[in-house]
Amino acid sequence: MKPITVIIMILAAQMLQSCQKDFLDKKPDQKLLVPSTLADFRALLDNITEINQMPYLPEVSAGDIYTTDPGWQGADPLIRNSYIWAEDLYEGNTVADWNRPYLQVFYSNIVLDGLEKFRGTASETDLRNEIQGAALFTRSLALYNLTQSFAAPYDKNTAANLPGIPLRLSADINKTSVRGTLQQSYDQLIDDLLKSAELLPLKAAIKSRPSRHAVFALLARIYLSMEDYTMAGTYADAALKISSELIDYNSLQASAARPFPRTLLGTNDEVIYYSQLISVSFLTTSALTRIDTILFRSYHTNDLRKTIFFTEKGKDLANFKGTYSGDNALFSGLANDELYLIRAEAAARSGDAAMAMADLNALLIKRWKKGSFVTLKAANVEEALALVLRERRKELVLRGLRWTDVRRLNKDPRFQIEQKRLIGGQLIVLPPGDPRYVFPIPEDEIRNSGIEQNPR
Repeated sequence: MKPITVIIMILAAQMLQSCQKDFLDKKPDQKLLVPSTLADFRALLDNITEINQMPYLPEVSAGDIYTTDPGWQGADPLIRNSYIWAEDLYEGNTVADWNRPYLQVFYSNIVLDGLEKFRGTASETDLRNEIQGAALFTRSLALYNLTQSFAAPYDKNTAANLPGIPLRLSADINKTSVRGTLQQSYDQLIDDLLKSAELLPLKAAIKSRPSRHAVFALLARIYLSMEDYTMAGTYADAALKISSELIDYNSLQASAARPFPRTLLGTNDEVIYYSQLISVSFLTTSALTRIDTILFRSYHTNDLRKTIFFTEKGKDLANFKGTYSGDNALFSGLANDELYLIRAEAAARSGDAAMAMADLNALLIKRWKKGSFVTLKAANVEEALALVLRERRKELVLRGLRWTDVRRLNKDPRFQIEQKRLIGGQLIVLPPGDPRYVFPIPEDEIRNSGIEQNPR
């Protein structure tokens, strides 16, 4: 057995209450592991605590937060090492950022394999299609999240020759994990999404389930990370044509501990699909973790995001409170504000500064104090692009996107970012293009499957 397989078997067995004392010593009863009805399949994909979760270590490694020496020393080893981009990132510890997405892939594969054998009635066709589409979407999102941590940034000129991630496309736990190419990884997750778009409803009944709207939004995110700005803009536009709703921040109570409505209650119309970062106190509740001071200073006094996103602690010290989850969880799902920014960036990169600024201004007028916003203008596409990227940083704080953005922008000399940490009086630097922008694959996976390790 391979490590991914072992982890998946244990967690799946626990979920279905079929774990035995000698579970790893013999093959589990497939009748216990494989659901068989549409209700079973739906329940598997509606498991929000497992399915609607995304990796958190990239946010620790990206530049939106910093911590004090005591805050760093008090964190667990994975967080300490990710914060300073250490050589030995995991120190033998379990890596949730690897295990959770592969569990999501496994759940999706159970559903997809089960649906191939399912013989339902004509009246069940629509529900069967929706569940199949949801499984394809879930697998695609999990694979995409894995590529953002454990594979190199996408480049169309090198993707066919770089290693991707292990693609698990079956629930068969005995199949060996093999790393394909980076191009194969992206081809697979895009293919999953295109198929799911034909099966899912235009909008979902609840925010934790995917829809065609969510598919288009995710495709926009993926193509942006691939620097295919034409396709990113096309899908952002398609998603915004379904719904372009934005929250007017003037309607929110800035002094509230949680200013945004609860997404899972269906009261945030800007959100398309709900997901959250794997919860760790370092990012959510630690009093010693602060928002980057340069980022905090970049908000104008009349920019409502400054008081709605943050709790100011004096002297440019601030904690983040502006999660679209509406509670302590850090929202990492899909929302319309991200789509406005993607479509604006795509327009700027295609040479249409006017369109870029129209989208940017449509977003910002909902973020500033009523009557105070002055329409932004750009003299040329270069200025438009710079403005869009500036506002992207300020809008999508702690949404699980910054690490991917830095990896992408570091390939362009105009926007390269040299990240720095000061710990114990020592300055630690992560220059653009450094191999440490790719997380190592957990050592037990390398040891047992023999797949290629990422250079560090």
